[in-house]
Amino acid sequence: MIIDAHAHVWPDKIADLALNANRLPDLHARGDGTVGGLTADMQASGVSMSCCLGIANQARHVDSVNRFVSELSADNRFGFGTVHVDLSVEDNIASLKRHGIRAVKIHPLFQGFALDDPRLWAILEAFGDEIAVITHVGEGGSPETNRLSSPRMIADIARQFPQLKLMACHFGGYKILDDAEEMLAGADVVLETSWPPSLKTLRPERVRNLIRKHGAERIVFGSDWPMTSPAEEIAAIEGLGLNDTETKLVLGGTLARVLGIDSPWS
Repeated sequence: MIIDAHAHVWPDKIADLALNANRLPDLHARGDGTVGGLTADMQASGVSMSCCLGIANQARHVDSVNRFVSELSADNRFGFGTVHVDLSVEDNIASLKRHGIRAVKIHPLFQGFALDDPRLWAILEAFGDEIAVITHVGEGGSPETNRLSSPRMIADIARQFPQLKLMACHFGGYKILDDAEEMLAGADVVLETSWPPSLKTLRPERVRNLIRKHGAERIVFGSDWPMTSPAEEIAAIEGLGLNDTETKLVLGGTLARVLGIDSPWS
């Protein structure tokens, strides 16, 4: 049961606008950002469930994003909601509860706040072990926004909130993998595999060694659709030379355990 931890979708009427507004330099979308487009790519790639990640760039959009995400939830989709530091802890939690959301995406590049912002830490403390978190880590924007997330910040969060179900995208450091390996390999953080434009741009032996050092039981597959092809990213995982147990953990078993999803691979 393949579960994709990292897919972005928007309402059809704004998908094109949102996709272009959030486009990162030197990356070209492989999908259209719509629910229909995601569904078609899931069917073509063999993905059983995609985590649909909502992001509110501004506090005033938090509740509408969470409402949209909650309406996406289905047998083949798991909605990740959003929070914003410009809202109170109470208002963020109330929105998540109102829409039945139990996992959130944080994206410092687009939301404009750092992973070490005390206001974010107050929200994370309120999550306890009930709300899972997946966050972008590393580069991909301007020098100013790149400084908003780092492997060191992830390590600090993991130490401060040991009960938090914390997942770090891009192996914990997009385009700064040396730092991520040094600070996070073996730490109590779940690492996610997406690396646009493709995981194949990294040496397979390096990725395989990183997964084995960290432990496949703490690695989750993510495509970062629509910026990549899920089918190609799955093929990249399958081509790493991992054993069958490790491959199944990465492609779905670990994430099923973290999110409490029934799966023969967990």
